[in-house]
Amino acid sequence: MIQRNFREDHVAGYDRRFTVGTATVEVYPTKAAGGAAAAGQAAGIMRAALAQKGRARIIIGTGNSQDEMIRALVVEPDLDWKRITVFHMDEYIGLPMTHPASFRGWLKRFVADVVHPGAVYYLNGEAPDLPAECRRYAELLDEAEIDICFIGFGENGHIAFNDPHVADFDAPRPIKAVEMDERCRMQQVGEGHFGTLADVPRRALSLSCPRLVSAENLICVVPEARKAEAVARAVTGPLSTECPATLVFTHPHCTVYLDRDSASRLES
Repeated sequence: MIQRNFREDHVAGYDRRFTVGTATVEVYPTKAAGGAAAAGQAAGIMRAALAQKGRARIIIGTGNSQDEMIRALVVEPDLDWKRITVFHMDEYIGLPMTHPASFRGWLKRFVADVVHPGAVYYLNGEAPDLPAECRRYAELLDEAEIDICFIGFGENGHIAFNDPHVADFDAPRPIKAVEMDERCRMQQVGEGHFGTLADVPRRALSLSCPRLVSAENLICVVPEARKAEAVARAVTGPLSTECPATLVFTHPHCTVYLDRDSASRLES
């Protein structure tokens, strides 16, 4: 297990910190502050993996909630990206990589083209044989342990594209095709990726819930007021696929980064 107690060597900038299940939750004044703290923790884990194993492997959740963290991570010093392998966790079925909403495109623009990792593996939602594509990607993931999985929470509590109606905490397959629910699709419109609900694909490929939380470390960056409901349900509710994000609080090495807006429905 590659892990580092990052709190020993950074000045705490959070408003408060508490535990939920086995996870640590930190609330920061702003999205930028939380993203920077998450990047600092991630960089420490990655440096330790590089020192101990000679390589690091990470899964990055793509999207608006992760942008501040990614901007901070790609400028962290002393990270040899040539020895780092990067995956992502979901992609729309049938959407070209050139589309502004493509998660492959996001990963390329904000990570691959900036730091040039040793390997970047894209989950191809345009593959002519989707079951074969899922198997291909699963085999790449299974080649070695994943040091960090970066997970955001959807407005409906999803993790990756595991919306409540398709989430399965005991899913037998690591990657699957899923039908997205309307609230998830409306989130994509609200974030500005699509003009109307009709423009949003109905299906996507997604890593399963068990595959996401099989990483050695989870870093969950969940800012903004629109996530406050999902955060409150995940933090206070029982473990349930009705709010798939509750699963991260069972992981032994998980930190959840909130800002004041996303934590606004939590009791002080």
